[in-house]
Amino acid sequence: MTSQTNLEPLAKALAQFPIEHFDDEYETLGDHHRMAAQHFSAAAKHHQLAATADDDGDGQSHARHAYLAYRHQLNAVQYAEIAALNSETMEEELTEENFGI
Repeated sequence: MTSQTNLEPLAKALAQFPIEHFDDEYETLGDHHRMAAQHFSAAAKHHQLAATADDDGDGQSHARHAYLAYRHQLNAVQYAEIAALNSETMEEELTEENFGI
């Protein structure tokens, strides 16, 4: 089995998760959580593709997918942090009053 044959199902699965770039449309916490989830999912798919490429000895494809997985993970964490920091519930829990200060 060639590396291209091994990668086709994962590449097709990855294509089902189009990642849109950040713009002003994503203003709700839910939108940020969804974008984080999409990026985490894309990172996982690229990790699978990188592992398959490594197993097949395709160093160039491995490096490309490893890099893409890393970039998606960074974007996912950024969206998750935005959602957490903008959460009013979290802000309420972290007030001085709740800490008895």
